[in-house]
Amino acid sequence: MQPPDYTFDRERLAALSRFGILDTPPERGFDDVVELTTLICETPVALVSFVTDDRQWFKARVGFDACQTDLNSSVCAHALIEPDLLVVPDLTIDERTKYNPLVTGQPFIRFYAGAPLRTAGGHVLGSLCAIDTKARPGGLTAAQTSALRNLGRQVVAQLELRHAVAQRDALLTEQKEAEIRRNGLLEIGDRLRDATSVSEMTRAAAAVVGETLGVSRAAFGRFDEAGEYVEVEPDWTADGVVSAAGRHRLADYGPNLLRGVLNGQALVVTDVTTDPATAGHTEALLRLDIRALVNIPVVEHGRAVAMLIVHARQPRSWSPETLTYLRNIADRIEMGVSRLRAEAQQRILNSELSHRMKNTMALVQAVASQTLKSVPDKAPVKAFSDRLLALSMAHDVLLQQDWRSAQVRNIVDAAICTFNEVGRFDISGEQVTLGSRAALSLALLLHELTTNAVKYGALSNELGRVQIAWRVETTDGDAGFRLRWNETGGPRIDPPSRRGFGSRLLGMGLSGTGDAALNYHRSGLEVEFTASLAELQA
Repeated sequence: MQPPDYTFDRERLAALSRFGILDTPPERGFDDVVELTTLICETPVALVSFVTDDRQWFKARVGFDACQTDLNSSVCAHALIEPDLLVVPDLTIDERTKYNPLVTGQPFIRFYAGAPLRTAGGHVLGSLCAIDTKARPGGLTAAQTSALRNLGRQVVAQLELRHAVAQRDALLTEQKEAEIRRNGLLEIGDRLRDATSVSEMTRAAAAVVGETLGVSRAAFGRFDEAGEYVEVEPDWTADGVVSAAGRHRLADYGPNLLRGVLNGQALVVTDVTTDPATAGHTEALLRLDIRALVNIPVVEHGRAVAMLIVHARQPRSWSPETLTYLRNIADRIEMGVSRLRAEAQQRILNSELSHRMKNTMALVQAVASQTLKSVPDKAPVKAFSDRLLALSMAHDVLLQQDWRSAQVRNIVDAAICTFNEVGRFDISGEQVTLGSRAALSLALLLHELTTNAVKYGALSNELGRVQIAWRVETTDGDAGFRLRWNETGGPRIDPPSRRGFGSRLLGMGLSGTGDAALNYHRSGLEVEFTASLAELQA
């Protein structure tokens, strides 16, 4: 007799699939149930049977060799539609089972009692059954019936507990993998930000991908103009995996393999031995230890110029989250490469601007020299020329970055570099960035102080020293910048009797508001400049 129609019910089969129980290894919890069933029901055979649309599979069994049978041999299929236990005292006379191959042939079963395995959702997935090779006209005793029913519920409870644990473990794994991916993106952001070359950037990204995803190889490849070759840069590989770095002809791995990638589409292959995209070229891929792969294109101006390459040595299902992660990394590489190119272009522009600025300054100096040629006192002319030189050096410092800002240390170094004995300067301070206007002001102030120290102060003899120190101080949430110039070991300096340009310049301070304190100590000049950091960085 054919199995009941409910055997093929889609919702029932979907529920069975969701539990993920089929073809799994033996588990002690289910094995204990069938052992108890044989003892309680006094039968030689007991089975935990799950019925699919083409077979019945035994999760646990006692007294039965096969792990599964086809549906034609299934008595349990008839238990699927029973509201309670299905008890057949003599299988040879029941219309549903008398032609069953297990009844008419080995092992010649005669008695069957099965408890339907009904889930909380109302789906019957199979049965817990007790089987005997002798007919039992009396069936089960009341105690055996009750026990078999209870044990059937225990099988369902065990099944649902197993499913809940699997869901929990899957959720924990997913959360862990998501955290690994988040950390990977953060790490890539840090490493790409610090990278100074495209090759350094791609090697860093490949290493993060390989380590976070547990793959066998990760790399970055660049396409040639014709799209016929890919140049794989130094790659990251797991232990025992050979490098694939070098030049590869795309046609060697299939004429259509990377056509989609060249058009900006990702290539995702779970198994190169079965995927149509790699058919006919499997051996070339396997020689490189590639069993599964992902290629994510990097697109510039609508054209794929490179790709992120990920390989696995075993078949691998690439989750949507993993593919999104790889696309994010490819996007970051694209942005990082664009940043490096923009910085390179900016350096070229800055170099040209610096060259033109120097020419302009030289022209101004020449005009000034010719204009002031008849002035008897050459000292003011030289001072003017030196100040122009200080401004020129300050512009050079600004152009080393992006013109809008400069580091205090770089400004200090540029200001004192014209002095022969820079070893007599003690320089200390944290990393602070100033805006362009403040950078030029600081350069002029330091030039003025250095010039005066050489003429009259600590640098006018062989023993004097100059300390330059700066720091950021925060008061009531407002950050202030403080720079101190302190001379020691030089001759005593008296305050100037009249205020010239240099004195007025020093008195204006860093921001032009007069926040400068000049003290003429016996040991040497001490100057302290203070200003709002926000104003200096504007």
